[in-house]
Amino acid sequence: MDLLPFTTSTETAESEAAVAILPVGSFEQHGAFLPLSTDTVIACTLAAEIAGAYPLRLLPPVTISCSHEHAAWPGTVSISAKTLYSVITDIADSLRDGGIRRLVLINGHGGNYVLSNVVQESRGGMALFPGLIEWDEARAVAGLETSGDTDMHAGELETSILLHAHPELVRPGYETADSVHDDRRHLLTTGLDHYTKSGVLGRPSLASARKGELVLGALVTAFGSHLARLG
Repeated sequence: MDLLPFTTSTETAESEAAVAILPVGSFEQHGAFLPLSTDTVIACTLAAEIAGAYPLRLLPPVTISCSHEHAAWPGTVSISAKTLYSVITDIADSLRDGGIRRLVLINGHGGNYVLSNVVQESRGGMALFPGLIEWDEARAVAGLETSGDTDMHAGELETSILLHAHPELVRPGYETADSVHDDRRHLLTTGLDHYTKSGVLGRPSLASARKGELVLGALVTAFGSHLARLG
């Protein structure tokens, strides 16, 4: 899998890109059929698609983030919100030293709430993508049958993207792994294991490679307005 940028320093110097994109993933359980690195793979896949469509500097991913709600399952590793905040702001500072003054965070994990504050504090220097609106619009374009509320984790959306972009990573069993619990009002207090024993919250049985392809295509198109706002 070509999930990392392999440009040289010379090639980077010759690039006219004025905006960098940083995939931010996680390392957390995704049921028995998707890898711990699912969010990172999705963020990298989307970032690579976007970088192929717009003049951007593609950065390597942040692979561990704020996954504390998944701590009940083996393999999940987290860092604190303050550490992730520092990592992102340090990267932005380093980019500015090199002449890149705009940064887009391609977030693959919904639990990285602190990224919204980082972007908010940048006062126009950063953007966060995709947001809930872009995900919902992409779901509609692709004909997904579930909503973002029902299909929160390791469900139709994430499984579809991997079936399209990296089918070798999807293990057998997603076809019968549906688990739905829409009322999750105490999630941050109790953790995800209060609502699911399998680690799945969604309907992966509805996933298909075609849906994943259409989701990615819709997100690449939607990215254009975010880039325009950065100037």
